[in-house]
Amino acid sequence: MKQYTVTGMSCAACSARVEKAVSKVDGVTSCSVSLLTNSMGVEGSATDAQILEAVEQAGYGASPKGTATESENDKANNSLEQLKAAQDALVDRETPKLVNRLIASLIFLVVLMYFSMGHMMWGWPLPEFFNGNHVAMGLLQLLLTVAVMVINQKFFISGFKGLIHGAPNMDTLVALGSAASFGYSVYALFAMTAAQVNGDMDAVMSYMHEFYFESAAMILALITVGKMLEAHSKGKTTDALKSLMQLAPKTATVVRDGVEQEISVDAVKKGDIFVVRPGENIPVDGEIIDGTTAVNESALTGESIPVDKQPKDAVSAATVNQSGFIKCRATRVGEDTTLSQIIQMVSDAAATKAPIAKIADRVSGVFVPAVITIAIITIIAWLIAGETVGFALARGISVLVISCPCALGLATPVAIMVGNGKGAKSGILFKTAASLEATGRTQIVALDKTGTITRGEPKVTDIVPDETFFEETGNHVGALLAIAASVEAKSEHPLAKAIMERAKTDEIAVAEVTDFSAVVGNGLTAILAGKMIKAGNLAFVSKFVEVSDDMRAKAVKFSKEGKTPLFFAADDRLCGIIAVADTIKEDSPEAVRQLKNMGIRVVMLTGDNEQTANAIGKQAGVDEVIAGVLPDGKEAVIRKLKKQGRVAMVGDGINDAPALTRADIGIAIGAGSDVAIDAADVVLMKSRLIDVPAAVRLSRATLTNIHENLFWAFFYNVIGIPLAAGLWYPLLGWKLNPMFGAAAMSLSSFCVVTNALRLNLCRVYDPKHDRKATPDRKNKTKKPNESEEKSMTKTMNIEGMMCCHCEARVKKALEALDAVSEAAVSHESGTAVVTLSSDISDEKLKETVEAEDYKVTSIQ
Repeated sequence: MKQYTVTGMSCAACSARVEKAVSKVDGVTSCSVSLLTNSMGVEGSATDAQILEAVEQAGYGASPKGTATESENDKANNSLEQLKAAQDALVDRETPKLVNRLIASLIFLVVLMYFSMGHMMWGWPLPEFFNGNHVAMGLLQLLLTVAVMVINQKFFISGFKGLIHGAPNMDTLVALGSAASFGYSVYALFAMTAAQVNGDMDAVMSYMHEFYFESAAMILALITVGKMLEAHSKGKTTDALKSLMQLAPKTATVVRDGVEQEISVDAVKKGDIFVVRPGENIPVDGEIIDGTTAVNESALTGESIPVDKQPKDAVSAATVNQSGFIKCRATRVGEDTTLSQIIQMVSDAAATKAPIAKIADRVSGVFVPAVITIAIITIIAWLIAGETVGFALARGISVLVISCPCALGLATPVAIMVGNGKGAKSGILFKTAASLEATGRTQIVALDKTGTITRGEPKVTDIVPDETFFEETGNHVGALLAIAASVEAKSEHPLAKAIMERAKTDEIAVAEVTDFSAVVGNGLTAILAGKMIKAGNLAFVSKFVEVSDDMRAKAVKFSKEGKTPLFFAADDRLCGIIAVADTIKEDSPEAVRQLKNMGIRVVMLTGDNEQTANAIGKQAGVDEVIAGVLPDGKEAVIRKLKKQGRVAMVGDGINDAPALTRADIGIAIGAGSDVAIDAADVVLMKSRLIDVPAAVRLSRATLTNIHENLFWAFFYNVIGIPLAAGLWYPLLGWKLNPMFGAAAMSLSSFCVVTNALRLNLCRVYDPKHDRKATPDRKNKTKKPNESEEKSMTKTMNIEGMMCCHCEARVKKALEALDAVSEAAVSHESGTAVVTLSSDISDEKLKETVEAEDYKVTSIQ
């Protein structure tokens, strides 16, 4: 997406005009204009020249924010300059200008009000020269009003320029209202001079009451007050983006030719070695090559607890090195750093539009012409009704100045900006305004098991030594772990890694083994201290040693809990069982509970067998478990779930890319080291499932805020315009002074922006105020191995499978066959239930499985 800065816009009608003009350019596929940030995002093949020309022809100015086709080196070299330019673009220059305009206007306005309303209504004294000199009083009011109009000439320049280009805006309404008041007052002044020359003092006095000079000036001053409050509040909505930009380090200490030198962060290149001392900010993304430390990553993730780092660990720009001296290799620099990509995401989201804004945009496009038409009709109608020109004109002017297209235009973008900023501070990044809106409408959440609900790394959960084997040893657990670690030290299996990690944690010494042999799909054998050690599943180890009923029962219990029991034997005696499992994260059950309390149905997807999957699902508390699904099959499951409601898929953003793309909302979790995941709509910087309900909660709060803003914007105009036109005057005697209309208009936008700022108070992790949605549950979700039509199935009995990884290998091999639509594989039962879409020979099935080094004993 190319981004541009647009100048000259004053209200929603302006942004609608620019958007319409650019959308007509050949090659532009989409265009969204943000009145809030005065920016425009354009997608397509159109050139900058074509786009800029379209904006200029519409009566506005534009300039590119940056070049989208820069090389990597250019990006690195220019990132700091571009960041400064982006920061500069967000600086609030409008408020100081408006303050100066307001002060100057008030100086003249106070004098004007004293001479007009002060003297005429309350009899305040005037200098002797003005006593009885009504023409002089009129001339003074004219001069003071002209001064105020010159000070606020921007309204007239912008307003009439828009009118000339056929795109009237809010400034047009203000300019017409003020000019009409001034013009009629000038007419009254000239009529007064004629009456004075003719000696008609009664006419002179009557014309004195026809002056609207104070209205012409007051309208401009009050609108300036509103503009100032609005500009100040709009500046507050970009605070989160500004704070992110301020985090960017300016310098880095690199090591070149063995010498440390401080350089601009722009000069750091990929592969450079840099050092960071305690208390310093890490300048770019990198990998630690020497030293250990604790890093405060709260700037990026919102997590205040420092994270321990050691060699080979990744570090990110803008995080703070708290304790140790570290030497790192730069892996991502310039615009490619995590911080830069976060800033880009938040900025892009601000430049896009939420679907809910379309109604307001359509109304804004015709709002100003409609208001001008209503004002003209109002004046004509009151004149026909027999009212004076002054009365009719006052009603028409009131219609012009009370109408506020800005409130409509700001209702959605201010809430989106504040919501995005609030999310960024909590480590929740919405890529677009549409994703921020859609997340809150989620009805079904599909969770990938590995790395999302669970840690994604197998851990030792239970160690059960055979007491009879370790009679002479005091620490039975340690002794069994020592045997297991010694044998598994030479294995590459993921379960072996879990045992080695536990041995390291418990400081267990690992002995050297000889004659090590891995029996694929079964287990391991090795010689340790003269004894033949055998390790593997029950089927493998029970061939060599006697396994008691008690130990078998414990193994079955572990399997039902979703754990993989590994048996260890020495010579002809059983040593014990070590259970290994991918443990669930501490916050997973609470996150699932919160999602369910929101009325969201929670489904877990996993490639594990049903027994293991159900055990994990039960611990997490999900509504439904869909087991036996490989990454390439998750997309099909999401497609089926979408028939029952809006689906959010939560995964690691890499293997789950097809499913993330297929879902209504793709949420990548634990992506702190790589936030640029194209498949996801929402990126959660922390590897915590609790951020999923937090994202939904924030989205719902933002949607509620947008609805409040839109209601106020529409309600204000629906009530205000008829009141200003004098619709209630014949019935209730209500009429609106143009000055009060201007005051109401100036406050309307301010109220909308201030309401949006309340989102900063949203407690995204507090479930107290959660409300249940009403998901569509007319149809029951079907598991992926269910079919609309009855299919033929075969059950294969297989030897050699010992864990879920073995299951995955067999499943993948079988499902690669054209005739196989689904294969449900279980290493506990040693079976594979194959669902066939067409005929296939048993020999072909057997050949496929045995090619993976497993043995097929029978097919039924």
